[in-house]
Formats: sequence, structure tokens, C-alpha cells
Amino acid sequence: MGATTAGAGLEEQWRDILSVHARTMCEIDRVLHPHGLGASDFEVLDILASETPREGDQCRVQNLVGRVHLSQSALSRLIGRLEKEGLVERSVCAEDRRGVWVALTRRGRELHDEVLPLQRGVLERTLRERPPEL
Repeated sequence: MGATTAGAGLEEQWRDILSVHARTMCEIDRVLHPHGLGASDFEVLDILASETPREGDQCRVQNLVGRVHLSQSALSRLIGRLEKEGLVERSVCAEDRRGVWVALTRRGRELHDEVLPLQRGVLERTLRERPPEL
């Protein structure tokens, strides 16, 4: 009976985590939608902004794969969409023709800077409500 009770506690904790995640992602989507972005779009822009602080800096797409909660193919499609919108630029890695570099454009940096406070505000509100044991 003890294992069942412990399992039920873990299940409840897991569902609480999923609930916080879902509420947070939906709220980020809601506040970023007027700016033409979703939560995953912002996540890529945010990682690129931190990984490539200066204009012209590049990041290998492979370095994003483990940091964004998308499959490699979904990430590639998202980067393609961001590129069409003029927010990022892609280029082939000269050392490894299979590798792809991605960089924020000036427009991408400006949009990231504009919406960063909105995303951080959502994190502040939703994660502050989180139970301490999560």
C-alpha cells in the first residue's frame, strides 16, 4: 500500500508540473501573439540573444536542439519561419557542410528586446503561484 501512496504522490506532483507548464505556455502565447510570436518562437530568440550577444554572432542549430523542447525537424521548421519573417538568418557551416549556423537579425534583436519584459512578466506571475515543493 505504501508504494501505491508514494506513486500517487509522484503522479500528483507530475500533474502539478504539467499544469504549471501548460498555464505558463498558454499565457506566454497569449501575450506574445499580438507581436506575431508564440512561446517556442520566443524561446529560440531568447536563447540566440543570450548565446550571441553581439550583432553578427552565430550559433549552431545543433546547439539549440537540446535547449528547446522541440524535435529537430520542428525546430528546423520554426527557424525557417523565423527566417521568412526576417528575425533570423541561416548559413551553412564552412567547416562542416552538414552544420547550419543561425543568427539574430537586427529586427530579431529588436523584437526580442521589446517582448522580453512580457515573457518575463508571465514567468513572474505563473511561477510565483507554484507550490514550493515543485
